[in-house]
Amino acid sequence: MDKAALVSVDIERGRKVIEILDRAKLQPAVALWAYLPEYEDWRLVLSARHFDSPDPRGAYRRLYELLEDGGLTPDRTPPLMILPTADPFVKELRRIFGKAKSVDGMRLGGQMIGPRFVDDAYVYTIS
Repeated sequence: MDKAALVSVDIERGRKVIEILDRAKLQPAVALWAYLPEYEDWRLVLSARHFDSPDPRGAYRRLYELLEDGGLTPDRTPPLMILPTADPFVKELRRIFGKAKSVDGMRLGGQMIGPRFVDDAYVYTIS
């Protein structure tokens, strides 16, 4: 199956999600678009200490409430994936790129990062 392209509308929606999180003082440790083969599509991957919870449904509920309050209605919300900061994928991203001066706009892909193969990715932040 051919991979769908990540287009500027998606990149801007991802940026809007991050702006909403920043305004709520929930700066994500990791925020990136990733094309993950297990889903065969793009996901906006987010990780923030605030979302570290034994109940992932609560994290998603809180995120969607913040997005709706920030003007991003469910029909305009991109496909999201919240990972805990202790997730091996997140830990490896932070280990490799966490000290980089800037990763905004960086592209990753064709590699294993922790236990996940990333076919392609567009990075907003890794800290």
